[in-house]
Amino acid sequence: MRVAYQAGVLRALEEEGLRFVHGDGTSGGTINLAMLLSGIAPAEMCERWRTLRVRDFVSLLPFSAYLRGPKLLAFGDADGLVQRVYPHLGIDVERIRGASGIEGTFNVCNYTDKTNVAVPHTEIDLDLLVAGVSLPIFMPPVRHGNDLYVDSVWIKDANPGEAIRRRCDELWLVWCIGNSGVYRPGMLNEYVHMIELSANGGLFEELGHLRKECTGPLPRLHVIKPEYPLPLDPDFYRGRIDADALVAMGYRDAKRYLATRDPAGVRWDPESTRMRDPTLGGAFAKRVRGTLAGSPVEVALRVDVRAVDRFASERSGELVGVLDHARLGRGLLARTGRFRLQGRRQVYELRFDHAGREVTLELDGRDARLAEGEEVAAGTLTPSLGRRVRYLLSFQATGADSLGSRIHAVWLLMRLIVLGR
Repeated sequence: MRVAYQAGVLRALEEEGLRFVHGDGTSGGTINLAMLLSGIAPAEMCERWRTLRVRDFVSLLPFSAYLRGPKLLAFGDADGLVQRVYPHLGIDVERIRGASGIEGTFNVCNYTDKTNVAVPHTEIDLDLLVAGVSLPIFMPPVRHGNDLYVDSVWIKDANPGEAIRRRCDELWLVWCIGNSGVYRPGMLNEYVHMIELSANGGLFEELGHLRKECTGPLPRLHVIKPEYPLPLDPDFYRGRIDADALVAMGYRDAKRYLATRDPAGVRWDPESTRMRDPTLGGAFAKRVRGTLAGSPVEVALRVDVRAVDRFASERSGELVGVLDHARLGRGLLARTGRFRLQGRRQVYELRFDHAGREVTLELDGRDARLAEGEEVAAGTLTPSLGRRVRYLLSFQATGADSLGSRIHAVWLLMRLIVLGR
């Protein structure tokens, strides 16, 4: 479900004017590829992710199935995907098969043969789309013809070899799977670590083989990734992070990479997907609304403090945001953001791009200032009572592996930000 992050990246790439002749997706990446090939533009992709009910992903089996105990084939099935998620995201198999102007390949694992199959978009069907995200334990395998198919993430989470075979000269990899040196306890964390091992290890091995086998210059490789590993799917499902924040994170990270990238790309080695090791941190989210210069405005904000023990002195954090504005449009994503705590005043600073101009939004407590060129609008943006409660409940620890560390992180953040001491 974290591939909402990718939608923000794709929007930034489109705004940069980049165009691609081949798109390839594995696991959750097949969802965004399917949206693109269904004719959904990146800005609309972001909006569809923002308005998706995350709980629609979950589809439980009949109660009698759970009575099998250890012999249970999977925790759930694909009904939620097929009946609710895919339709909401605009995924249309017939449109995918008929798409032109770009060639797409969907990676699925043929469990019967233990091989990865890159299915051309002209041959994809609903069963194979579902198989592409059928992660063992959580969803059952999909029978297609005489064989069983599952998610390919265990054996191939990116397919640079497919692009090389198509004689590409430049590769852009959007990488959402974690790659840090931290090994965290807990069954879910260790299940995810196994995916991280196989996905990153498989990619590095393939890049190494391709590097040796290429007789000419290596294609340029560009990798867009989060600075720190993204939160896990249960955090998305439980509302600890939402699609607004994930889309905005992807957009911010892509804009940052595009602004500083080396035209030659990055090295073909394990550093290409490396992320920073998470430490004990915290996060919170806030939604405010109001009117600026007669136009209704709503802003979704998320702040990440990567090291809570330094927050008392630094009093700043990472900020992403999404602006819905009656005149500027819905779903404007911040290119950069910064949060500062000045006494008890919370100051949020966001910068957006709109129609070739920079738009800045500053929230200082309740006071808001929106500037576009020489045009400046001021007003007051506040959360509703319900959103005030959700704001307080949004305070959370990140990078924590014990109850004590979680309490410490949340209490420190709330003491400084909410209580002001």
